[in-house]
Amino acid sequence: MYTSKEIIRKALGVFENRGGILRTSEALSAGIHPRTLYKLRDDGYLTKLDRGLYTLAADFTLSNPDIAIVAARVPNAKICLLSALDFHEMTKEIPHRVHIAIARTQRNPKIDYPPVEVYRFTDESFTEGVEKHEIDGQTIQVYSPAKTIADCFKFRNKIGKQIALEALQTGLYQKKIAVKEILKYAKICRVEKILKPYLEASVNG
Repeated sequence: MYTSKEIIRKALGVFENRGGILRTSEALSAGIHPRTLYKLRDDGYLTKLDRGLYTLAADFTLSNPDIAIVAARVPNAKICLLSALDFHEMTKEIPHRVHIAIARTQRNPKIDYPPVEVYRFTDESFTEGVEKHEIDGQTIQVYSPAKTIADCFKFRNKIGKQIALEALQTGLYQKKIAVKEILKYAKICRVEKILKPYLEASVNG
């Protein structure tokens, strides 16, 4: 009953409608029986990405699989720093890990794949400047261009000051950020005095 062709077809349709990637709990909530899920896995329709996380196999491709997987595994995490710059197309750097921000009191997420770089943000620096986007059927939370630049200056010693400066210049050139916005988030991140001279030089240069 749970492995008939009709049931399999409907289950695959659920995955397709959700962007091709689901947690086990989401699949069960959507009406997919555990036996059906295991049948899909055993027959090669699904690929196990991580513990309790499946994606459609075969020729189904995701536009940004790493971010989609992290969003599915750690729903409260915010995509930040290099990964946020990459998402907003404001850097030439290719992140080798997914950079995520979590609350100061939150435990480190257990993710086998993809590799993640975890940063702990506090108070407003964690909650402010968050955008929501739909990626491969997953709702991701990513910091806005202006907030990301402020974060990059805050963590300049970890990611490199040159990357932060280039992101600032790129954001201004592409008109993805406004001076007011930058100063607002620089104040929240407590890097106003550090960032302001670079901002003035970029605007007046």
